[in-house]
Amino acid sequence: MQVAGRVFETIPLLLEDRLVLIALRPALSDDFEYCRRIYFAEMEWIIEKLQLNRASQTATFRQYWDPTQVRIITLDGADVGWLQTIAQHTEVFLAQLFVDRDFQRRGIGTEVMRRFMSAAQECGQAIRLNVVKINPCVRLYERLGFRVIEEDDRKFYMKRDPDP
Repeated sequence: MQVAGRVFETIPLLLEDRLVLIALRPALSDDFEYCRRIYFAEMEWIIEKLQLNRASQTATFRQYWDPTQVRIITLDGADVGWLQTIAQHTEVFLAQLFVDRDFQRRGIGTEVMRRFMSAAQECGQAIRLNVVKINPCVRLYERLGFRVIEEDDRKFYMKRDPDP
């Protein structure tokens, strides 16, 4: 991932009492199915609960997935998730962040977010994201200093400004 031209590097992390390496690699067009699978595995309950149209969700996913904006999260070389970021003038939009269910609740997503926030801070960039209100990740984003700047019936629109 790049934030204002800065490349996101390998992240050493102590996980379950052993040192592991979290890295981000550029996505290839072949990664589309991997990302789609994880997206719908994690979003299926939200799609059902909010009674969203699955066909519409599939079409939207296909339309907005852009390998130039996507990075695959790896843990010791194995793919464990992905994120999509879009650089905008003075801020970066975090469009997607997903960690495969088998690797959740181990601090991987939190560590990726912390490094992403650090890179944005170094560049003086704010980070924006949108999250469905019923998504448990809302608590993570609040803990990391994001604040709700707007909301609608389904989503919170959140932002984290760079520290002064």
